[in-house]
Order: sequence, then structure tokens, then C-alpha cells
Amino acid sequence: MAAPTPSRASHGARILVVDDDADMLRLLSLRLNGAGHDVVAVTSAEAALAQLDIARPQLVLSDVRLPGRDGLALFDEVRARHPSLPVILLTAHGTIPDAVEATSRGVFTYLTKPYDGKELLEKIAQALALSAPAVTHAHANEAWRAEIVSRSNLMTDLLAEAYMVAQSDASVLLLGDSGSGKELLAQAIHRASPRAAKPFVAVNCGAIPEALLESELFGHVKGAFTDAVSNHKGLFQAAEGGTLLLDEIGDMPPALQVKLLRVLQERAVRPVGSSQSIPINVRIISATHRDLEAAMATAQFREDLYYRLNVVTLMLPTLGERREDISLLANHFLDKLARKYDKRLSGFAPEALKALTTAAWPGNVRQLFNVVEQVCALSTTPLVPLTLVQRALRTPSTQVLSFTEARQRFEREYLVGLLKMTDGNVADAARLAQRNRTEFYRLLQKHALTPGNFKSDGANGDDVADERHE
Repeated sequence: MAAPTPSRASHGARILVVDDDADMLRLLSLRLNGAGHDVVAVTSAEAALAQLDIARPQLVLSDVRLPGRDGLALFDEVRARHPSLPVILLTAHGTIPDAVEATSRGVFTYLTKPYDGKELLEKIAQALALSAPAVTHAHANEAWRAEIVSRSNLMTDLLAEAYMVAQSDASVLLLGDSGSGKELLAQAIHRASPRAAKPFVAVNCGAIPEALLESELFGHVKGAFTDAVSNHKGLFQAAEGGTLLLDEIGDMPPALQVKLLRVLQERAVRPVGSSQSIPINVRIISATHRDLEAAMATAQFREDLYYRLNVVTLMLPTLGERREDISLLANHFLDKLARKYDKRLSGFAPEALKALTTAAWPGNVRQLFNVVEQVCALSTTPLVPLTLVQRALRTPSTQVLSFTEARQRFEREYLVGLLKMTDGNVADAARLAQRNRTEFYRLLQKHALTPGNFKSDGANGDDVADERHE
């Protein structure tokens, strides 16, 4: 009895049902078909595993007692092959303890025989809604978007459009809230493009001090400014032949917008301090969470640059607009982070997963990742409980850093702040930090900070002489 029964509703799920009792198997099949599902019915765990190799279902419904390998062993094998595939167990009273124990290892739920038909359909609906579903790939070439985990119609349409755009060389503007995955989409477009074998380079235009950004983008020549002790290739040259992502383009200073426009028009960069331009062959993808049309209206963003960058626009949905992806993403992140923290985690308790799927997520996918990282780091049981998820959702979602990482981040931000405040004058910055200049220079070297890049055009000669003296 391994042939699938046709579904009576196109929206139904594909369900693999396993029971060695022919009457029970027929009854389950009739009930599930009546609810619009596609049923594949088999009588043993071995037959079920063979079906998994043929076509992956969206849910497995199995009796605990089976000939040969039992339902618990089947679950272990399903979990090993497909960690996100939900399993519901049917159990007689004598095997209830086994089923209860199985839920702590990741079984979605269990029902006792004789089961209640309405409850069965409700549990199946919950499992399909809350548990990470099967991901099927329509094309063999979908490795390009492997990092983007989704099943929502919104994302399916967006990715189809992104794939078409990738085949051209048109500039792309990615719009979307912070944390919605703009850089991941940019990487996917690069991988799907003819430039995939060349570099992908990303720069956050809002995270680099204005004095440093021009040098980072276009490079500089030796002697262009204090501490420019050698020629430096900019990111445009580093991305030669490939793709350059200008993230948070809306934060780019107006003066630099003019220079960027010239580079895009001339297809050449001129390093800081050089009189020679260098031809470039780079595909530009830009991204921002800002309203660039509003920025243009207030003269904060150049209209001519906007139209140069905005040949094709792709809008990323918020996580709240693709709620059906939340459980899929949460399980994906949990699997990834469990390896990082060397923990044996099998999934989320149903109540915990429901809490995740109904949360607000103002920080989008990045916030979800941070919440999952927090519960992963703190979980002491194989199944992440509701209490940990509630705790993580109540606290502001911040990236989980080790003490060393947090200290290094603080040090760098502190040093950057001092150099900006003192216009790159090391003597003054060291005095403010209450450190001697030798120690301060070591800190700057540790964080690869060049004081000369923080000097404004108005820096006076005494300051420059002071720093050269040091």
C-alpha cells in the first residue's frame, strides 16, 4: 500500500502515513484525503524511508509500534536526514511514556489511540503552519540562493525577479528595512550572474568615517596624506570583474556622492592623491533602508546618482510580511548555531515556535537570528522551551558576543571617536584617553586605524607637524 492517493484540494500538504494496521491506514488515508491532503500510505518504517528518498513529504504521521524498526527509530532516521520535517506519532496507552520522551527529542506531538479525528486535523494544521516545511527546488541551479531560506510567495516572486535581473549587468537598488536581508540578496544576485567567479565586495557606507570612505572606495597613492606609506587599492579595484555592494548608500555624504557619480559615468576611479584614472569593470548593487525619494526632496541625496543606481529596484519584505518563513528560519538558525555552541538541540517546543511566529520582529531576520542565538546559548534541554523564547523576546535583541569580541568592538569605536574628536591628532587623543603615546599607537595599530584619515581639510599645520614629530 505504497501508492499515493490523489489530493482533493490543490492547497493540501503531502503527508506520509505509516501504520501496519491495514484498517487504521485506510481510515487515516480517507480522513486526510477528505481534508484535502495528498497521502502516501505505507505499512513499515523501511517503506517510509524508501518514500523519503523518492519524494519528500511535508509531514510524517506514524504509529509507534511497527514491525521491524519502530516509529521512534523511524523518527530518529527522519530527524537525521531532514531535521526540519515534522513528525506526529500515534501511540497506544502502553507506549505513551516512549512518545512523551520522543517529544523532548523533537517529535512535534503524539496522539493516543483511539484518536480524535478533529484533534488529529488540528495538530496536523499546527505542525504544517509552525514547523519548518520541506523546501523543494524547481531548478537544479538554485544553489545561487541557498543562503536565503524561505517558502513564502512574496520571497518566491522576489527571487524569481532577482534571478532574471542577475543575468543582465544592470545596476540594482535593494530597498528594505534594516535586518531584512539585503546583503544576502546581493550575494545571491552575484552568484546567479555571469560575474559569479569574480569577487563580491561589500562596503557599509554608513559605518566608515567620511574622511576614510573615499580612500576605502577609490584607494590612495603613497604620500596622499599623513600615514599613507604605500599605495592602497580601493574596493572598486578589489571587486574588479565582479560585484560591489554599496550598503546603506543613503548614508553616503553628499560630497562623496558627486565623486561616486563620476566613477559610474566614466567607469574609472582616481585614487586619492593620484592624477591618473584607473579603468574599472564592476557591477554595482546598492542597498538602503532609507526613503531615497524623500532624501532627494531635501537635497540629501543626488537625483542624478539615484537614477544611475536605480536601474532596477527590488523591495525586500519585512519578516512580518513573510510570517510563514519564521519557523523555517528559526529551525535553520537553530541547526546552524547548535553546531557553533556544540549543543545537541533538536528543535523548538510547539509553544515556543508559536511564540516566535506571532512576535512583532521590528528588527526582521537579523533580530530573529539574535533571539535564536540567545536561546541556543542558554538552552539546557534538547527542545528549546517557551520560557527561554519569551525571555529573549522581552529583552532588546542584541548580538551575542564573547567578552573579548565585545571589548575589541568597544575599543575600536572608542578610538574612532577620539580620532574624530581630535581631528586625527594622536597626541591630543592619547591625552584624552590618559594613555602614553607609545601605548596609544599600539592600540591604533591593533585596530588598523590610520590617524591621517581622520583629518579634515581644515587641519592646521601645527597639528600635522605635531603628529609627524610623534
